Amino acid sequence: MSVFTKLTLTEFKISLRDPLYAFFTLVFPVLLVVILGNVPSMKEAPPELGGLRVIDLYAGLALGIAIAIVGLQGMPAVLATYRERGILRRLATTPVRPLALLGAQVTMNLVIVLMSTVLVFTVANLAFGVPLPKNPLTFLLAVVLCCAGLFAFGLLVAALAPTGKAANTIGTVLFFPFMFFAGLWVPREFMPDVLHTISDFTPLAAGQQLLTDSLTGQSPSLLSVTVLLGYLVICGAAAVKLFRWE
Repeated sequence: MSVFTKLTLTEFKISLRDPLYAFFTLVFPVLLVVILGNVPSMKEAPPELGGLRVIDLYAGLALGIAIAIVGLQGMPAVLATYRERGILRRLATTPVRPLALLGAQVTMNLVIVLMSTVLVFTVANLAFGVPLPKNPLTFLLAVVLCCAGLFAFGLLVAALAPTGKAANTIGTVLFFPFMFFAGLWVPREFMPDVLHTISDFTPLAAGQQLLTDSLTGQSPSLLSVTVLLGYLVICGAAAVKLFRWE
């Protein structure tokens, strides 16, 4: 077994041993779908949604919540804590480079997101008739792009935060406006034009748009793809430039 595989499996085990992490990434999104799916108004199909029911949008948004929790709160806090406790510095003295640990973290969190995806849409489809992706490959690409944009943003937070607690605080502060612009409280279709335009350029809303497009069989939004790739390139480059191993 390669060193990278061992690191990834180790990070996976450590994460799932944290009950809060396991709850908010795997259980909470499913719980949110179950709660919202039992609200009568969520089963309505307003004209603004083009035939979709509100719950159909919120199933994808529940997945977006899991991605945001991982990208903005989970991964930055872990990496900043590893640096704070000197784990990355000690790794630098071994054949296992710190960069391998970063790759293991990203891979492990992507697997967690894919697990959450299966759970959310299995429950949403069986319990509330939420349609499964018409093109699974397009949907998978949308999930990966959403993760890429938010994970890159999270790596930048990890690079700048002095401690694990600071990284978690920064991620939490970012989480709520990102969720608002993604449509957690008010679907983006109901937002005023100004707020809707602003939301187009936030990473979670862009990812949510791609998820919705893939679920409904529409062509991916070029703007959303561009926004997410922009976050990946800009935030990723900044994170590489600013990240401190010790």
